[in-house]
Amino acid sequence: MQFLVLTRRRMDVFPAESWTPELLEAEAQRVRELFAAGVIRNAWRRKDTPGAALLIEAATEDEVRTAVESLPLAQLKMLEVAVMTQLDPYPGFGPR
Repeated sequence: MQFLVLTRRRMDVFPAESWTPELLEAEAQRVRELFAAGVIRNAWRRKDTPGAALLIEAATEDEVRTAVESLPLAQLKMLEVAVMTQLDPYPGFGPR
């Protein structure tokens, strides 16, 4: 199953100097690892607020939350995370 997850950086709580290049690289590395493992299927930067939209492959919402909680920014409570919904394939692309 696939799930849509929205994250938002907690810029209101963490000052600009908290978002170091080293921390952001660690976050990017973990996203790459989850992508290589087939957990993150796609990732986008949000335009409305600092954060990301993630398409995650998992059997359950608990697996989604475990994957997202493995991100360094999530571990530091620097991200707000919303598992928006489980997604089903669009039936219009299937056989008739």
